[in-house]
Amino acid sequence: MSETLPDIQSQPDHRGVPLRKAGISGLRYPMVVWDREEQRQQTIGTFRMTVELPREYRGTHMSRFITALENHRGEVSLDTVPDLVDELRNRLDAERAHVHVTFPYFIRKKAPVSGLGSSLGVDCWFDGDAGERDAVFTLGVSVPVMTLCPCSKEISAYGAHCQRSEVRMQIRFRELVWIEELVTIAETSASAPIFPLLKREDEKWVTEHSYDHPVFVEDLARNVALRLHRDVRVTWFEVEVENEESIHAHNAYATVSSDDMKPRD
Repeated sequence: MSETLPDIQSQPDHRGVPLRKAGISGLRYPMVVWDREEQRQQTIGTFRMTVELPREYRGTHMSRFITALENHRGEVSLDTVPDLVDELRNRLDAERAHVHVTFPYFIRKKAPVSGLGSSLGVDCWFDGDAGERDAVFTLGVSVPVMTLCPCSKEISAYGAHCQRSEVRMQIRFRELVWIEELVTIAETSASAPIFPLLKREDEKWVTEHSYDHPVFVEDLARNVALRLHRDVRVTWFEVEVENEESIHAHNAYATVSSDDMKPRD
């Protein structure tokens, strides 16, 4: 029957307007990502998949995006995203294709003193963009951490204000960098990590540890950037840090990328 039905999307378009991206977005789909400890982790991805649409084509074929994703059985990784993007290009006869997927990822953490285990959720994303002769793959992670203000500690007779902060990292790399590694970079660059489960002895540790490691939002951004800059696997990075300030009516913000830094020695 499909051979007898008209293919409206393939009809020619005479307005002369090419579209940089056309396709589908907001697709929630089961997916599998690599897990350093468990090898594979089941999660839910929200996908945006597009292709470059030449001026002479009226539309894309949406079913072909789902077919390409189904062919990879929802596995999204450094190995599979380039193949998925190439398949989109071929299926839709496009010069460029783009895949962007966001997903929650869970890491098992132990409380610092009691050792009780719990799962910390971090927001992650993959971004793949490819033409016939070039391809770019980007991994992004958003990590919640704790920061304590150095100025507040210095000028106060006792105590210091602290807040939850968010470290957003995007990297491109020549060798695999695990999501867990990026989480560790963010946590060790901050005043203290965030834990889902804390007993009183753990809370005491976090409070005192953060007091001994105060950082401004600028400090946190630079700390993360330097660690990424020293990692020879990383070819490009961008860091954004935002503090949800506890005593101000605004947030504090800082950003830096590898383009802003001196080349490695």
